[in-house]
Amino acid sequence: MIAAIIQARMASTRLPGKVLADIGGKPMIQRVIDRVKAAKLLDHVILATTVHETDAPLVDLSAALGVETFRGSVDDVLDRYYRAALFAKVDVVVRITGDCPLMDPPLIDRTVEGFLEGDCDYASTSYPAATFPDGLDIEVFPVEVLEQAWREASLSSEREHVTPYIWKNPELFRLKSIVNSCDLSAMRWTVDEENDLRFARQVFQHLDDGTGRIFGMNDVLDLLDLHPEIGRLNRRIGRNEGLQKSLREETQVSLTDSPQAVTRAGQDASEGS
Repeated sequence: MIAAIIQARMASTRLPGKVLADIGGKPMIQRVIDRVKAAKLLDHVILATTVHETDAPLVDLSAALGVETFRGSVDDVLDRYYRAALFAKVDVVVRITGDCPLMDPPLIDRTVEGFLEGDCDYASTSYPAATFPDGLDIEVFPVEVLEQAWREASLSSEREHVTPYIWKNPELFRLKSIVNSCDLSAMRWTVDEENDLRFARQVFQHLDDGTGRIFGMNDVLDLLDLHPEIGRLNRRIGRNEGLQKSLREETQVSLTDSPQAVTRAGQDASEGS
């Protein structure tokens, strides 16, 4: 079974409650779910949230939308994904995050097709090479690869962000980038901050005709050509800031634990004894 597992929770450092923020009359997570459901190569869609009581509204909304929910670890998102995949008996995981209201269904299918060609263990629009807008991040891998990462990943960034252990180890896994015809990686279509939310609302205001039609990536690109001011709303925000923050914190810890730091600590202790 090929299943999209969408991670989402109410807590957010920069924009608390963003997954239920209104975008054109619907909560953002519903926008994500609607668009993921429109992909043709998925057998199942699962919402993976946490056991924290603040995430109960997500469970209720998911049930109303007919989407299965799995509740797991708050911070160990890799564990949450692995247990969600086991719970639903998933063979191939399609990883989507709940802050991508402009997710493109044909691109999901293209990424799944790329994986099913059989020449890789991991296919993605964002790693190793990112050429699509931030917010069209799709990762596809078998549950066996997820299990290996779950067993062996030890860094907090690898547990929180799910797949770094996979794409940081090309000697262990065959990696495949789904590449766009031109590099659009500087564009930002995800929602992490208030200006991102303003951007998404503007896009839906212009493109959502109320009929349920799912507009695609090219529709958004055409809109931004006509209205470049929309794209300027959030262009100063960097890509993958959450992951970069985790990596910086780990670097600081590793510097503290370096041999030089240990030696200095020993010298300080000797001098003080």
